[in-house]
Amino acid sequence: MQRVVFGSLVVLTALAIAAPAPAQESKSSALAKELAATLDAGKLDSIAARDPSAPDTFVAALYFPGVQLLVVSAKYTAPQLLDARLTKKEYRDLYIDLSSASVPSTKAFVEDLGADGLHAKHDENKGSDTFELAGVRTIFDGDWKKQKMAEADYMKAFASADDRYVQMLTALIAQAKKSK
Repeated sequence: MQRVVFGSLVVLTALAIAAPAPAQESKSSALAKELAATLDAGKLDSIAARDPSAPDTFVAALYFPGVQLLVVSAKYTAPQLLDARLTKKEYRDLYIDLSSASVPSTKAFVEDLGADGLHAKHDENKGSDTFELAGVRTIFDGDWKKQKMAEADYMKAFASADDRYVQMLTALIAQAKKSK
């Protein structure tokens, strides 16, 4: 009897070790979909805001319905210029300024294909989401080895990127709702 129990435990342990780890759930998924729906409802293709958690930082997005959401967050050397664009609701221009002339060490950039939040592993029929922070780009395609990362480091990078994206989306949703 003990041999059967021990043998069963060995088999179950081996199966648990061999089983692939479940994909990490995206916290940004619902928020990205909410922002897309809010932009669709307001017939907007761009939005921008100050980051409430870091008042010297701006966040801006370009939206391509059903295709992608490009979101950038960074400090800007002349914030009064972006404040003026924000007041005038010149969101696309603010996005361009923030993308091209922000403080490089503070810049975060998200390419959210499908405008459905970040995903640690991509669908076969869809490209991969990416996250860039201070010039270091991570591609979330599920292939951490290609990026010379351990799986644990890849998943940690994904969790960190997803948290940052949630922060960015939250600021943009609040602004989009005010802009209606």
